Amino acid sequence: MIFHMKMRALFVMWISGLLVGSASAALFPQGFTDHSLCCGIGPMAAAARNGAANDGESSSAGAALAAVVPATLAVATPVAAAPAANIPPAELENGYLKLGFDRLSGFKFVPPDFDPAANPNVQPPTGNEQIPAIVKSWSGKKAVITGFMQPTKLEKGKCTEFMLMASQMACCFGAVPNINDWVVVRMPAGVPVMMDVPISFYGTLKVGATFENGYLTGIYEMDGEKMGEVKG
Repeated sequence: MIFHMKMRALFVMWISGLLVGSASAALFPQGFTDHSLCCGIGPMAAAARNGAANDGESSSAGAALAAVVPATLAVATPVAAAPAANIPPAELENGYLKLGFDRLSGFKFVPPDFDPAANPNVQPPTGNEQIPAIVKSWSGKKAVITGFMQPTKLEKGKCTEFMLMASQMACCFGAVPNINDWVVVRMPAGVPVMMDVPISFYGTLKVGATFENGYLTGIYEMDGEKMGEVKG
């Protein structure tokens, strides 16, 4: 659905620090007391649960995004390659790489400045040159990653897509995570929504910049196979 794509794009832009000033005020008029984009509590979350938004509708948030984001983002500028990070090789467990966020987040990644609305015919810069070679080598490999679930797509009461995050600090405490602090996980069969405890997920990891409507939405994705141990 278009709605779940908007939810994730808005969430990513917010935690990446791209929504500031008038853009933030327009998109989040009720302030951060509405945790629709993180805790799943608030008007937007209720709309998603009730199916109020669908492919044929545009939300007020989407309209606000179109109106104010172009004025708040800079034109593409090159980002220098980050210094080589000292990231140790991952251990193998039953055929899966054990990849904690100590490794996934173990290097600095600066999202390149880019405004797709102002540059619709320009290929967005990926920033992939900032990803260390050892991290790129994990792409296409089976891995197990533990983190906190932030749902972005629900079907029949189950979560089929979510952001697996290094911590919950981006929500109630307002900490801004780095773009390598989350993995977008897709589970076609769906899994129960469990947002308050760390959970392990198994699947095939993909490393490299991903985009929605020209906006950088992450550098990690996982085609999920199964949910593992709940740590809490």
